[in-house]
Amino acid sequence: MHPSQFKKISEEEVFVKWDDGREYSLTMKYLRERCPCASCAGESVLWREYKPNPLQILTPGKYNLKAAEVIGNYAFALTWADGHNTGIYAFDYLKKICEEYKKEPSVQSTDKAD
Repeated sequence: MHPSQFKKISEEEVFVKWDDGREYSLTMKYLRERCPCASCAGESVLWREYKPNPLQILTPGKYNLKAAEVIGNYAFALTWADGHNTGIYAFDYLKKICEEYKKEPSVQSTDKAD
């Protein structure tokens, strides 16, 4: 599964289209808060879990995506305006969070049926 399109559509949203035709719009906040890097998500080393400090500090530019670079044929490296650039979003992980975002009640469509 690979994204066929990944673009910033506003200061608050990014659009992802997948090669299976599925399309998602994610908020920058949602995307950043699911950063998979060790300092954001933690890591496991030699059967030990390391968790980051749960205090989330809002830094200027934290939710402002500055760049997205394709890494090989498997991921995007995202750079945020606050300088954070260590999150490598593997395509399978990105697809997973796209699908989870669509299922969250707070982001469901408010369109009314005719």
